[in-house]
Amino acid sequence: MGRPTDPSAVSAPASDEESATGGEPEHAPADAHRTADGASRRSAGGARAALRASEIAYHPARPAARRGPADPVKVLMHRHRELCERAVDPLEIAAGLEAHGLTDRTAARYRHRDVFSLAEELYARVPGAGRSAAPRAPQPSPGPDTGARAGWTLLALLPGAACLATVGALRSTEGLLGGEARLATTAVGALLVLLALRLCLRSGPLHAQAGTGTVTLYVCWLLGHVVYGDDLLAQVISGGPDGHWTAAPAPLLGLALAVAPAAWCAHLFAVHAHHRLAGSHVLAEFGAGVRPLLLGIVTLFLCALAALLLLADLGYGGDGAPVAPAALGVLLFLARLLAVHGFPEPAATGLAAACAVEVAAPFLVLAGRLPGLDLLARPVDAVVAAAGTGGVPALACGIAALGLLIHASVTLSRASAHATA
Repeated sequence: MGRPTDPSAVSAPASDEESATGGEPEHAPADAHRTADGASRRSAGGARAALRASEIAYHPARPAARRGPADPVKVLMHRHRELCERAVDPLEIAAGLEAHGLTDRTAARYRHRDVFSLAEELYARVPGAGRSAAPRAPQPSPGPDTGARAGWTLLALLPGAACLATVGALRSTEGLLGGEARLATTAVGALLVLLALRLCLRSGPLHAQAGTGTVTLYVCWLLGHVVYGDDLLAQVISGGPDGHWTAAPAPLLGLALAVAPAAWCAHLFAVHAHHRLAGSHVLAEFGAGVRPLLLGIVTLFLCALAALLLLADLGYGGDGAPVAPAALGVLLFLARLLAVHGFPEPAATGLAAACAVEVAAPFLVLAGRLPGLDLLARPVDAVVAAAGTGGVPALACGIAALGLLIHASVTLSRASAHATA
């Protein structure tokens, strides 16, 4: 008969080594061993459960998953606090949020239907440095600043006036002055036109914050090519050039006179785009309204430019349609419009592409005279045969203007392109 089991012995399970050496006599029955084994396992399981229960009581339960902050707008408010503090209205905050990649679909994560309503909450919750946190009483909107409009309108008329004065001086002294004197008069007139144009671009609707950089060189080349480019290409094709190029000043006069319509068209676009921005509640709605506005403004400028170019051409006794100068004028207008609204890089790319085509045309004709390279001159010969020498700058400026128009229809239909100062 075996000894009674000690309770302290069954409080922990016996190891393999103990069962082999034995705390039980060798003559104990097998079922007594199994009974003691089961009792020890049950006692050990109870001890582990008791320890686990005290552990759970000491460490409280944690949430299964983190569901984000209770106020998601507060996170966005801290992230864009500087933008919200310096904003003068919710529209500027909406434009800044869109510039950082926030869309109407993203605004749903912050429990708002669109970016505009989210911007209104941010504007109300973040007091700015220059505005009071308390809501202000609505004030009547000021009338149009007629003095400022008259100022930049007069500045926009200066390039055309300087060009007209130069043309008048050259015509009145025709036959009276020698070649050197006429050349000096032309140089002084061109300098006056450039100074007037620079003065016009320093303020008003055509003023761009970003620096022009190499854009000035591109514009100078394009304007010089519109005056001398046709005769240069004609001489290269006929076997030249011989160095004596005939100038065509009529397109330059028309382009100088078109600076004033360009300023007014840029002003109308900015004003109407801002009105649409103030009346929109969804970014897609604003973009859908600005795109036809852009096309209408470009069409309006093209009509005014074509009329001025035809008048200038008639004044010089011309009888051809100024297609190339019109394409150049639209290209310059779109490039300046993009630069004004903060996109100078695409503007410079479009101007550089047009310059590259105009520079490459005479070199391709010259390279085609080499043995076995006549294939290089065939594109230029085909364009000249179909539309004359003016077809090359018309094609170059037209394609570049079309590319800028497509780009402008995407970039200028964003709220961030019309952020108020």
